Amino acid sequence: MNIRFAYWVPNVSGGLVVSKIPQRTDWTFEYNAKLAQTAEEVGFDYALAQARFIASYGAEYQLEALTTVAALAPVTKRLKLIAAVHPGLWHPGVVAKMGATIDALSGGRFCLNVVSGWFKDEFIIYGEPWLDHDERYRRSEEFIRVLRGMWTEDEFHFKGDFYRINGGWVKPKPLAAPHPEIFQGGNSKAARRMASRVSDWYFMNGNTVEGVREQVEEISALAREEGRTVKFALNAFALVRDTEAEAHAVLEDIIAQADVEAVHGFGEAVKNAGASSREKQGMWANSNFSDLVQYNDGFKTGLIGTAEQVAEKIREYYEVGVDLILCGFLHYTDDLPAFGRNVIPLVRELEASRRTNPEVFVTV
Repeated sequence: MNIRFAYWVPNVSGGLVVSKIPQRTDWTFEYNAKLAQTAEEVGFDYALAQARFIASYGAEYQLEALTTVAALAPVTKRLKLIAAVHPGLWHPGVVAKMGATIDALSGGRFCLNVVSGWFKDEFIIYGEPWLDHDERYRRSEEFIRVLRGMWTEDEFHFKGDFYRINGGWVKPKPLAAPHPEIFQGGNSKAARRMASRVSDWYFMNGNTVEGVREQVEEISALAREEGRTVKFALNAFALVRDTEAEAHAVLEDIIAQADVEAVHGFGEAVKNAGASSREKQGMWANSNFSDLVQYNDGFKTGLIGTAEQVAEKIREYYEVGVDLILCGFLHYTDDLPAFGRNVIPLVRELEASRRTNPEVFVTV
């Protein structure tokens, strides 16, 4: 299987870096509709709409994720559309019905990213209880079990600690078989165990090749114990320029112009996210100021350099089990189409070479 490519939909204001550097991007639907059409033309496979309900890291304006992907469905043809949702703010039965509808509207291209939640204030403002770290993942696991049951069974019953379904059903069923693809994120042991049991895809924050290898191996082993397999997606911030020096100069400029107040505010909001897990290894547990300028540790993945260097780095991640690269960009208007035209074809060439000369790609 070839590695796949996704991009963060910029459906929130402020772009994908917490910096005052000028960014050629926009959060409006009109912009995002054109961007999605461009993305599928240049080789992207998925688009992920973010879920935010109040301003954080400077994101003052937000288009809601489910309704955004529903609106993108009729203006795209091939792109798979991922909407992020928070258990606790949504009921899984309602999301199952909405997801089946969007899947029908899109011809089977709807996907869901179940976000257990790190931003306490988003729950507090709506009067929802803020659960302990591992309890949030237990709720998310039940959320996914309800989704899968209602999408695949004619009459679904469920009795859990968080949800009850008494003969629920969804008609029409989703077109995607056996159901729309379900993504989840996280870094903690609770997140990894949940992925092994119920999720189709596991999103990883930006990380080194060795850091990614460790997560892939652990979750794959857990999934095998469950009789399942899980696919892996990796967050990355792509800075592709004519020279390596130019790409790193842009990175330095982004960090130098960081919105210090917003970065520190984001850091305060997430400082307990990683530490709150039992083993103190959750998301952002080891993120410094520079890492937090790109709020999913995208700089750590290292897609910074020439097109050839970035394509080779993607090959390295593919070799340790990454199935999808989720890209963020500084200048979406220019950088997304350039990545599609200049990097993705190089990756495809490397994949073709790997198939014909596999001994060249043996990793140590």
